[in-house]
Amino acid sequence: MLRPWAAHWIAAVLLCGAVAQYSSDQCNWRGSGLSHESHRRDVEQVYLRCSQGSLEWLYPTGAIIVNLRPNTEASSGHMAGLHVCIKPYTYSQGSHVYLERAGDLTLLLAEKDHAQGTVHCFSLAEGALFVEAVPQTDISRRITAFQYELVPSQGPGAHMYPYLHSGSVTCKPCSDEEVLMAVCTSDFAGSGIFQGVTSGTNDHAPVVVTLSRLFRQKSRVFAWSGARGRRWSGRINVPAQCGVHTGGDEYLLTGSVHFGGAWLGCAPRYKDFLKLYVRAQKAGTNPCQIDTD
Repeated sequence: MLRPWAAHWIAAVLLCGAVAQYSSDQCNWRGSGLSHESHRRDVEQVYLRCSQGSLEWLYPTGAIIVNLRPNTEASSGHMAGLHVCIKPYTYSQGSHVYLERAGDLTLLLAEKDHAQGTVHCFSLAEGALFVEAVPQTDISRRITAFQYELVPSQGPGAHMYPYLHSGSVTCKPCSDEEVLMAVCTSDFAGSGIFQGVTSGTNDHAPVVVTLSRLFRQKSRVFAWSGARGRRWSGRINVPAQCGVHTGGDEYLLTGSVHFGGAWLGCAPRYKDFLKLYVRAQKAGTNPCQIDTD
């Protein structure tokens, strides 16, 4: 709902022309409100064309509109399936973050909630981020800062990321096709054992895992511990409503990495995956080759 004070900001962009500032590397932006301190009602346009990055706004005054796009040409259908997830740094303060579409503003993150560092997601098709500075007599210690990611809402294991599906996470097993695709396209894939559940939040719980095989990992979320038995170890976040069986059976572990943390996706028992993989291998339908020995 557009409020009277917001109409001025939107009009400033549409009628008066906004100050446009582009990120030097298209992924990250760092700016200062001091650059237009004498023009507190200016609205800066920030354009970021990347799958992930960060924004840091020092001494915020006025407002900025953050336009996010993927770093590849995307069809309208693909764009509709993308979500933007933002995670404020715990030291972030000095502004409210709204979702802006066609002049309407919806509060996404109030200033008082930045310190919690909670992830917030919305569909890319819903609009841009409107970041409005909270009026302060002393802005010298105010910094608004957050990380962002563009996350597909479809694909193997996407149904397990709680911030994409608030209140509607499903713990259903992946189909055979999703499992085979997950091994080839997930941010990480390996086989191992759930060792134990540690304390987490209402949304998820980190689970300690030990892997005997590591087929792929996008970033170093699992550390090699060869001196202690030729294994990789790490933690995987699991939605709170989806339990895991610790010890005993070995599982195929696949999933995604968000803001530096691993999230579980498709995870059938490894012996069941091997049967599926061998059948697909014989049929010539495997999307990729892995060493299962």
